[in-house]
Amino acid sequence: MIFVALRMLTGDRAKYIGILIGITIASMLITQQAAVFIGLMSRTFGFISDTSQPDIWVMDPKVRLVDDLKPMQSTELLRVRGTPGVAFAVPLYKGILRARLADGGYQACNVIGLDDASLFGAPPEMVEGKLEDLRQSDAVIVDENSLQPPAGKLVLWPDGPPPLGKPRPLKVGDTLEINDHRARVVGICRCARTFQSQPMVYTTWSRATSFAPSERKNMTFVLAKLSPGADAAKVCANIAANTGMKALTRDQFKEMTYQYYMKYTGIPINFGMVVVLGFLVGAAITGLLFFNFTQENLRHFGSLKAMGTSNLTLLRMILAQAMLVAAIGYGAGVGVASFFGWAARNSELAFRLPWQLLVGTAAAVILISLFAAVISIIRVWRLEPAVVFRS
Repeated sequence: MIFVALRMLTGDRAKYIGILIGITIASMLITQQAAVFIGLMSRTFGFISDTSQPDIWVMDPKVRLVDDLKPMQSTELLRVRGTPGVAFAVPLYKGILRARLADGGYQACNVIGLDDASLFGAPPEMVEGKLEDLRQSDAVIVDENSLQPPAGKLVLWPDGPPPLGKPRPLKVGDTLEINDHRARVVGICRCARTFQSQPMVYTTWSRATSFAPSERKNMTFVLAKLSPGADAAKVCANIAANTGMKALTRDQFKEMTYQYYMKYTGIPINFGMVVVLGFLVGAAITGLLFFNFTQENLRHFGSLKAMGTSNLTLLRMILAQAMLVAAIGYGAGVGVASFFGWAARNSELAFRLPWQLLVGTAAAVILISLFAAVISIIRVWRLEPAVVFRS
């Protein structure tokens, strides 16, 4: 009987394809928009993810996210180092400074100053050059994402702006000016894109603070490493009590940044509306077409009931039809969304497709298909077998 049900479904090609298109559109919209949302939100704490060495981040108590820069006095570093459970602690500078390129163009950059001695907090991967080269005179390391022409932020136009000239990314050996200070590129690193999409420029702590405008406070964060066996929560509480600063683990800092964007920006509701709209559109199209398909096949269902087919068997037949279109539509929709993300992998588009999202999309597609099946099942169950004998 299942085979008969599937032959009934595929026999009406127009409605069969229409149902598949409805589920495919719903699956694609849900997957694509949710993947963009997840990718965008993961960028909000991308810098924290890249800086994986420290166990604890210490910051001003009013800091609400990683890009909320509130410098501290350098004396706080000594107080953190004196806290029991802290193996060592180093300063980190993070600030937005203006860079002038060799062709005369300007670009705001995220300048990261690492501890001169240990270079603790370095980028996760070097593409070209060595991290130790930062100890050379005027040395900086730039991130690979900002060098992708033509949309890269650190791209030179030696022959003039488009359409006359062609872009050339910065390379090792090039120089630029950061806040009127000479900087020489000695390496290229690979790191995650950030929410602000500004180029990441790594250098040493002393050089970064010389690049920055002169201020009484210039230490943005303190990065601390736990002693073996120390409890992170207890050490964070001790640092907060000793210094009056906020001390968070890496995961807690990520969560605080993520929650800020969720609470104080319109990103969740904007993407959520598109996902809900995709679900409703898919449910409406699929339900309507599936009901029309059932309506046109009432004579066949009436014949089966007249021959003694039970309602339970008819239920299994309709569910088999619904699950077939759900499986095909889900696969097609997720495939289109995945291709979309793959095609835009080198652009500024944020796209992240974890397995949990695939499971969530599958659940949504099953709900849509069950909705379509339920309205059809009700009509078939109420069907009188005598309908087959009517003219």
